[in-house]
Amino acid sequence: MRVAGNSYTASMVNQINLLTGRQYQLQNQATTGQSITAPEDNPAGMTQALGLETDNSNAAQYAQNISTLQNHSTLIGNALQQLKTIADRINELATSSDGTASPSALQANAVETTQLIKQAVNIMNSKDGGQYLFGGTSSGQPPFAMTTDANGNVTGVSYQGNTSVTENEIGQNSTIEVDAPGANDTGSGPRGVISDSRYGADFFNHAISFQNDLLSGNTNAISTVDQPALSKDDDNIIYQVSNNAAVQSRLDVAASAVSTQKTSLNTALTNVAGADLTQTLSQLTQTQNAYQIAMQSSATILQLRTSLLAYLP
Repeated sequence: MRVAGNSYTASMVNQINLLTGRQYQLQNQATTGQSITAPEDNPAGMTQALGLETDNSNAAQYAQNISTLQNHSTLIGNALQQLKTIADRINELATSSDGTASPSALQANAVETTQLIKQAVNIMNSKDGGQYLFGGTSSGQPPFAMTTDANGNVTGVSYQGNTSVTENEIGQNSTIEVDAPGANDTGSGPRGVISDSRYGADFFNHAISFQNDLLSGNTNAISTVDQPALSKDDDNIIYQVSNNAAVQSRLDVAASAVSTQKTSLNTALTNVAGADLTQTLSQLTQTQNAYQIAMQSSATILQLRTSLLAYLP
């Protein structure tokens, strides 16, 4: 009884193709570390893996958002600390500029106050890259504009920003406001750094008034008007410093949480779609050996078949 030659050949080719495909699959798993590279490998596992990858991508974006906000919040905090130092010094000057101070001392204090106001304006016009820190959502221009007289004394500081701040996403259903507007006298919304009518804060105008009273030697106005007003400004700035510290603390907690989430998602993804490298390499070696044996066996059988056919009539 003869076995059809084409039947054997088709079976041989089919077996070699299967071994070739299996080698490719295992090599791909060893290279990528993934046991699922196509839906047909594991349809249910692929669906789960895609969901985990989406969650992981979202977590990575939250982590990036948080990192950017941490840097931004640090810049704001540094500026507020510098502003607090200036406010403290102006309050010290106001305390020392009482009725016992000499006219020359009052003039010296006026010169220093003027320089401190100018320094504070520069601080409040600080930038993060190309964006101003304290202009609200209108961050493309300096939020504070200063005018001076012929003697260099500060005559006014006006706010050019707005009172809106951006809510930033740092997690699923979790947002945070990092910015603080330079001024807010609307009676609602986020608290202004320099001025806020709800809390009696108006730092630049109060400091300018103090400067002018020093220049005129009006120690009574300094003690009865300027000192109480500057004290309210100091309280407002202390609030801003404290609020920034709370924001930074919350960002640190959020960064830790999203880092833990990413680790858990990566572990889950590995469990679902990750390849066991030792097992994969062992299977690959077995498949490669089987492929070589199949090729050798096929070559031997085909050679024998050719030799036998030579004797047939």
